[in-house]
Amino acid sequence: MSTFIDIHALQTLPPSNINRDDTGAPKSATFGGVPRQRVSSQAWKSAIRQDFVSYLDSSQLGLRTKRVAEKVVRKMLELSEDYDAAKALAEATAAFKAVGIKVEEKTKKKDDEETKTSESNYLLLLSNQQITRLAHALIEANGEKLKKGDIANILDTQHSADIALFGRMLADAPDFNVDAACQVAHAIGVHESEPEFDYYTAVDDVVREADESGAGMIGTIEMMSSTLYRYANINLDALAKNLGDNEAAVTTSVQFVKSFITAMPTGKQNSFANRTLPEVVVVSLRDDRPVSYVNAFEAPVKESAEHGRRFAATKALADEAQALSDTYGIAPIKSYVLAVGDLKKALEGMGEETNLVSLLESLSADLSEALAN
Repeated sequence: MSTFIDIHALQTLPPSNINRDDTGAPKSATFGGVPRQRVSSQAWKSAIRQDFVSYLDSSQLGLRTKRVAEKVVRKMLELSEDYDAAKALAEATAAFKAVGIKVEEKTKKKDDEETKTSESNYLLLLSNQQITRLAHALIEANGEKLKKGDIANILDTQHSADIALFGRMLADAPDFNVDAACQVAHAIGVHESEPEFDYYTAVDDVVREADESGAGMIGTIEMMSSTLYRYANINLDALAKNLGDNEAAVTTSVQFVKSFITAMPTGKQNSFANRTLPEVVVVSLRDDRPVSYVNAFEAPVKESAEHGRRFAATKALADEAQALSDTYGIAPIKSYVLAVGDLKKALEGMGEETNLVSLLESLSADLSEALAN
């Protein structure tokens, strides 16, 4: 029986544009027949990965790049300063090709100097441990061809936290695919909303000093303001399998929950300073299956004379959770609730009321116990 972690959050954004489409407009989607603001799962996962850097050791993290052979070479030269760089590049390139990962040698020109490198045809995600282990193996081989099985073992074990969580897909080398242990939904507004335009001007300081009128430039930027429903889940047992270590699975899960709550995509932050935190977070442990409460907002939430939109959204979330539990006879093993102000009232009975520090401590103990049983 697997253990699942569900994370639900309501987070209100002021006018902002943290995730835009190809036209520069805030991303949107139609849900319940009305347009809503949307923030893609990719944008928030990227923010979470960046947040990991502040809290997890580099050995627990991965690197996503086309220049993966170049990264291996750098590590080889770091470990053995007198190793020939051209030889190292040829050996790293050959190692990837040996296991079916396509890399091509390329010549780069900078400041009239040409340098050779190797690039894959797509962004390749490897853990820092895998890069280091391959560098060690190539140095020890010293020009001798590594066995395909040895290379495969290096590249398909000791995965980083981000690979274990979000998975890895290599179209030309499917043996190295890793199934994601985490799913992240697109964040979606709980109410109807459409983009607005901010018209702005910039004044030329010298022109102003000369008491002349007129703007040095004018422009527009699109923005939206919404209360978003955010959801993600983790299959704890799958994560432990990907990492090959129960303790690492607990640490990674707890850090993911923390980063899910506190990290935010950085689009246009300097223009809007939209640095909010969720007003509601519900973290649940399940032994049946993950459950999203997004359909609580199929009917757009509206404020009332007594309460604002945030309270109405929180109440809708609690009602949906109770309705699903009553209808299907499924309920979380345990739930923790974080809420600000009077929003706590709308979540009474939904779980243990706590704060972020206590949540992370309790969650760590719960997950350790679940994996031990």
